[in-house]
Amino acid sequence: MDEIEVLDFEKVKNDVVKWRRYFHQHPELSYEEINTSQFVYDTLKSFGSIEVTRPTKTSVMGRLIGSSPGKVLAMRGDMDALPITEATDLPFASENPGIMHACGHDGHTAMLLGAAKILVQRKDKIKGEVRFIFQHAEELFPGGAQEMVKAGVLDGVDKIIGLHLFTMIPTGKIVIPYGPFTANSDIFDIKIVGKGGHSSQPQETIDPISIGAQVVNNIQHIIARNIDPLDQAVVSITEFNGGTAKNIIPDSVKIGGGVRSFSKEVRVNISKRIEEVVKGITTAHQATYEYEYEFGYGSVFNNHEVTEEIEKLIEEKFDSNTIMETPPFMGGEDFSAFSQKVPGCFIGIGAAIDKEELNFPHHHPRFDIDERSLEIGLKLLIEAPFKLLN
Repeated sequence: MDEIEVLDFEKVKNDVVKWRRYFHQHPELSYEEINTSQFVYDTLKSFGSIEVTRPTKTSVMGRLIGSSPGKVLAMRGDMDALPITEATDLPFASENPGIMHACGHDGHTAMLLGAAKILVQRKDKIKGEVRFIFQHAEELFPGGAQEMVKAGVLDGVDKIIGLHLFTMIPTGKIVIPYGPFTANSDIFDIKIVGKGGHSSQPQETIDPISIGAQVVNNIQHIIARNIDPLDQAVVSITEFNGGTAKNIIPDSVKIGGGVRSFSKEVRVNISKRIEEVVKGITTAHQATYEYEYEFGYGSVFNNHEVTEEIEKLIEEKFDSNTIMETPPFMGGEDFSAFSQKVPGCFIGIGAAIDKEELNFPHHHPRFDIDERSLEIGLKLLIEAPFKLLN
């Protein structure tokens, strides 16, 4: 960057921190990002040269057309917060009770705004189009990405990238795995219906609690004995509800959980095997069952070509040891709705706070980021169009 560009970057870098703190202080839940999206809309408009629209009620899209024809690159930032009561002592802690930015989306939105502000100033150097996608409702299935795809935000797009701040990655490091980045993210609900009665006469009942316990134990065998050890997958039982008193065997129990996987085949196989286990055990004990399996966000898959271009960009513009090798995450992300439509790359930006006692995981009431990570993400978003379009 020349001297003027450096000065622009330093100014906008400060804007990004200011914006991030504003979003953090005024979080809004999925599908309710009314004020956040209006702030983004008005700020984009103020930059000039960007065509700003609302693909959905609480999302925003900006289009910046370069000086000459070319391809179209989309860059995505998500805006929603979580239903968590913040427990930090930050001077810009959430002012909205029970709502908190505990996943870094405040930073994602701020970085993408900063990139738009600088790229407007470099419009004459852009070949093609840069499309800024400010997405709503990443945290709540079915997710805003799917809605925005249906609204046409990817029409004509050749490539897409997205950033995510991660506190499990050291600040200064960037993660860009080839292939799967995040897992398929599914949930299931099971209701086991037996026959209730007095706890002193179990022979007169069909005990759904003891049947449910067998179901829980046997579901664990799906991963251990039905899935290839080389295929990563997790089945977790997270809910088991039933009973109202110590001396009553209830009529039914409810069991719920989540499934994470990477391949489509494993995903479908697990959903079928869970029901087979439930059916077999309930039939053996003369009970009945209800079963619902919901396929959630798909696995985010990084396209080889786009990821290779991002890798070269990082090697050119950052330190040689910036890229950090890491296996795919078992978490879910609805960026998959974009990357399944057009070639994409999802990029992890390290945001860990140096002091271990202050570094908390995502979705924790004391979650925070090292704000130095914002500069790294901003720089990457600014440079990406020139690498991927030119």
